This record gives sequence, structure tokens and C-alpha cells, in this order.
Amino acid sequence: MSLSHWQVTVTYGGIGILSVLALWKTFGGSSRKYSVDLDGPKEAHWLTGNVRKLFECGLDYCVKLAEQYGGALKLSSLYGEVVYLSDPLALYHVIIKDQHSFEEPDVFIMNNKAMFGDGLISTIGEQHRKQRKLLNPVFSTSNMRELLPTLQPIAHKLTSIVASKLPDDGSYKEIDVLPLLSRSALDGVCQAILGYPSNTLDTGNDEYTEALRNISPMITKFLYLRPIVPMVMRNFSSYWIGKLVNLVTAPWIPTDKMKDVREMRRIVELMDSGSKKAFAGKKAALETPATLTPANVQPEVDDLKSGRRKDMMDIMLNANSASSSSEQLTDAELLGQMNVMVFAGLDTTTSALSRCIYLLAKNPLAQARLRSEIRDAIKSASHAQEGSSFAEHDNPLLHLSYDALINLPFLDAVVRETLRLYPSLPHMGRKVVKATTLPLQFPVRSSSGAEISSIALHEDVFVIISILAANRNRTLWGDDANEWKPERWLSSPGRKDGPGTDIPSDSADVPLLKLSAPILGVKDGIKYPGVYSNMMTFLGGSRSCIGFKFAEMEMKQIIAAVVLRLHFVLPTDPDANGHIKEIEWKLKAFHTPVVKPPAGDGVSPAVPLNFRLVQEEDFKW
Repeated sequence: MSLSHWQVTVTYGGIGILSVLALWKTFGGSSRKYSVDLDGPKEAHWLTGNVRKLFECGLDYCVKLAEQYGGALKLSSLYGEVVYLSDPLALYHVIIKDQHSFEEPDVFIMNNKAMFGDGLISTIGEQHRKQRKLLNPVFSTSNMRELLPTLQPIAHKLTSIVASKLPDDGSYKEIDVLPLLSRSALDGVCQAILGYPSNTLDTGNDEYTEALRNISPMITKFLYLRPIVPMVMRNFSSYWIGKLVNLVTAPWIPTDKMKDVREMRRIVELMDSGSKKAFAGKKAALETPATLTPANVQPEVDDLKSGRRKDMMDIMLNANSASSSSEQLTDAELLGQMNVMVFAGLDTTTSALSRCIYLLAKNPLAQARLRSEIRDAIKSASHAQEGSSFAEHDNPLLHLSYDALINLPFLDAVVRETLRLYPSLPHMGRKVVKATTLPLQFPVRSSSGAEISSIALHEDVFVIISILAANRNRTLWGDDANEWKPERWLSSPGRKDGPGTDIPSDSADVPLLKLSAPILGVKDGIKYPGVYSNMMTFLGGSRSCIGFKFAEMEMKQIIAAVVLRLHFVLPTDPDANGHIKEIEWKLKAFHTPVVKPPAGDGVSPAVPLNFRLVQEEDFKW
């Protein structure tokens, strides 16, 4: 046997042994000794079960499961039984009241730690609590106000690029808007969060931004290898982990899968080195006496004074330096927050933005209504600003302050309705770390068909939180819960949370609120424990999405800029073979838009729309 053949044999043999050990160690044992007494679909593959259908059969399948079996049902997987959960009371216990019995699984935590370091999505327990305590005020509304000016020119640049491609005669031109939305989101997180001078809309990607764009697609390719990571990280020293990584990413291994592993390593290393360079620059600036003095360091971190625009890293580093020594984060933790915030804010925002633009293209009256609202708000604001006129500015959205933008009623309704129906992360996982009994708001059926109002869960059971099913629960959202109706948010009397005023529920104690007037998503005092508008899109409790206010602001700024300047519809012209492009959304890690065959390949992400410049008639609805 040649040396190269021997090396390949050793590598694959090592990976195979590690895979078996990891699967046994992570999912074996008690999860196969006991059975969860729940009804669920019986058809399943003999080995892989039926969990995979959640990602193969699309959104409708996920929603129909909950409609058929209720808010708790049993699925099967390669690793054992899985509980598919969308009941509001059960979710309250999982993410708030009994959250310490339901932790994010090792597979999730350790893979995130390997890729991003010690950020919020890579830590649990006291370390996570300390990080969250520091970061909560960083994402305050007052800080969002100061970040909006960073996003405004990015949104304007996006529309200028599209406008420059359009015919002068007012006719339509087809443009795939997805890459532009992705680059806008990337520039937004790089500039507003990191203070990194990316300009991907103009100049394309450098090595660092290219790595950021590619990390999510690469992660989806390694779902079946993820169980190996926790076992390796817990049982091998950093020296041997390095040796193992060098072995499995050796350039002489020829298969496509190993090529992907090498590319994944390259991306992670580029992302790490770029973040470290940016962090070092920020830290050096912070330690310069002219930049940081006792007079301008405040615990509230809302009053950073500098000669340039503020970004989230500035705010976070100042917050850390203003904290007591026992509450300060290490450099490794701060670096981890940088990586996590960029990763979490890129593909999720791109997914939500592209869906929103697509829905507005499908609904021209909603698009016109939104456009009219935005123009009216700008006119009102411009008149209040020393009589300046709407037409005098190349970027009239500069007239709108953060509060004006966030509180536009129909824009707010469009964003909320899109995030309700199409959450960027449709599912989240939890692992039962302590046997418990989970109460249910609405009874379901046991495996024998009996009606039950609670579930006994043994240790190591895996729970899938179905954000999709929760956000479409007909009992709480109405019979039209599966329809996109932004106006539902305008007609909710007694609504407690006006646009932009959602309050985190980290320490909520009572899942059933007795309210004096109806509120959307609440019925008979029953509601979901979500941090955002009674929906589960950004979860709730201490592991809710800490950056949802930033995501909401970025979405609204970009949507407002696109709608104000451009009119867009779905493709209507047949190609050379007579086929009209039809956009289809596939449910994977995110909602991924593709063009259906035969007009497209059904694989490559794309949102082709017909664009033209806005005309006066486009404001009428």
C-alpha cells in the first residue's frame, strides 16, 4: 500500500470511528430506553426516522403537523425520539420558567464555540448570564438611534445601483435582487456592528467579507458531521485537536467532501483573523487616553462621544471597561461576540428582507400603500426641518429619524407580518437535561390515542421548538393565520405594544396575562412567551435574540429605501423556451428562494424581479 493510500485509509478510518463514538456518546443510552408517550406520524425511514421531512417537505408540512397532532407530537430520528413542540404553555416552561431543564444541545454549543469562539450562542450557565447582562444595554433603543445614520447610506447605495441599471424610458428590467440584499445586510453588520469599512455593494468582497458570506452555506453541508465536534472538543487537548484538524484537511485527500472540509477551515480561519485584527484596532483606540477618559465612560453606554460614527463594538468595549472587574468579559469573550453578532445578523436579515421584497412584489396594493406612507412621512418631516422640500435631497430618507422610521404603522405591519409568517430560523433545538413533566395549554393525544394535558420527558430527549407552527397557531392568530395580511396589525384594538416598543421577557413570571382589551396573538389571556409582538420569531427568555431591534431597524431602512424609489413586480416575460420564472422558497436552515424548473435550476438562490423607477401612479392604492 502506498503512503498516500495509507494516509487516506487512516483518515477515513479515524473519521468513521469518531463518528460512531460521537453518535453513541451524544445520543445513545437513556434516550433509547424510554419512550415519550405522544402521538405522531407513523411513516418513517427505518434508520433516519421522519425528522428529516421537516427539512425536505417544506413549510406547509411543518405547519400541518401541528394542525393535525396539536402543539406537541413525537417524531423519530437517527438519534432517537424527538418532541416537536409549539404549545404556548409548554414553550413558556421550556424557554423561561424551567429553562435550566432544557438547554441548547452540546452539538449546537460546541460547534458554535469551534467556529465563533465564546460568544452568546456558544455559552451556557453563569458565563452566558454575565455576557447577557453586559450586552443587554448595548442594544438599547438610544444606541439604535445612533446607529441608523450608518445604515442610511447603505440602503441608498442599494437603490442607486438598481436604478442605474434601469432603462430611462420607464420600462421594466429583470434584476436578481438577492445578491444586492445580501451585500447590503453584510455592509450593515460590518459597518454598524464591527466598524469594519466594508463596501461590498461597490467593490465586492475582500477575503474577510467573503468568508462571512460563505460561512452559513458551508455550515449546512456538515449537519451530519456536527455530532463529532463535541466529543472531540471534550476529550482531546488543543494540541491533538490541531493534529486531527491538520489530518482531515490534508490537501492530498481527493474527495469533494474533504475539499469542503478544507474550505470550511479556510473560511473559519479568515473570519477569525479578520475579527482579531478589527478587535485589536478597536482595543488600541479604546486604550488611547484621547479616546477614553473617566469623564466619558458611563455604565449606561449611551453617551459615547467621538469624532466618528459609533458602532456596536465601540459601545460594547466601553460598556465592558465601565463594568466591575468581576463582571467584565475577557478578550476572548469580546471577540466571540463580534463573530456571533455578524453571523447572526447576516443570513437571517437577508432571508427576511428577500421574503419581504418578494411579498411586496406579489401584492402591488400593499407596495403602493407603503410607498405612500413613507413619502407622506418624509414630506411631514422635511417641512418641520426649516422648510426644506422633499425634492431637494438625493436621499430624502435622511429626513426620517429613528423614531419616525420605526413607528411608521404600515411599514411596521409589513415587517411584523413577514417575520410572523416566515421566521428566518423556523426551528430551534433543546435537550432535556433533567427529567420533567411539561404541562400543555391545549390537550393532545398520547401514543394510545388518549387525551393528555402534560408530557413526561426523560433526560436526553431532544425537543424541537417549532417557531413556524407557533406563529401560525389558528387558535391565537385566527383562522387566517396562514395568510399574509399586514393590515391585521393595524386593526388590533388595545394593542399594548406600539411599533418599536417590544419589551424583552427574560424575567417573565406569568404566561397567562389577563388583559382589558384584545391584543393580536392573545386569546383569553393566553399568549406565546416571545420577546417580539407575542410571536416566537426571536424566541423569549434569557436566550432570546438580543439583536432584534437592530434587525428590525435595518430591515425597515432598506425596505423603505427600495419602495420609495423603485417599483417592482414578479417576472412576467417568458424566456427563449417560453418559460416564465417562478420563485419557490425551500426550507433548509433558512428560507431559501430559488427559481423553479424548467425556468431555473431549483437549487441556486435567486430573487429575480422586474424593476422600474417609481412613477406618480405607483403611490395610489
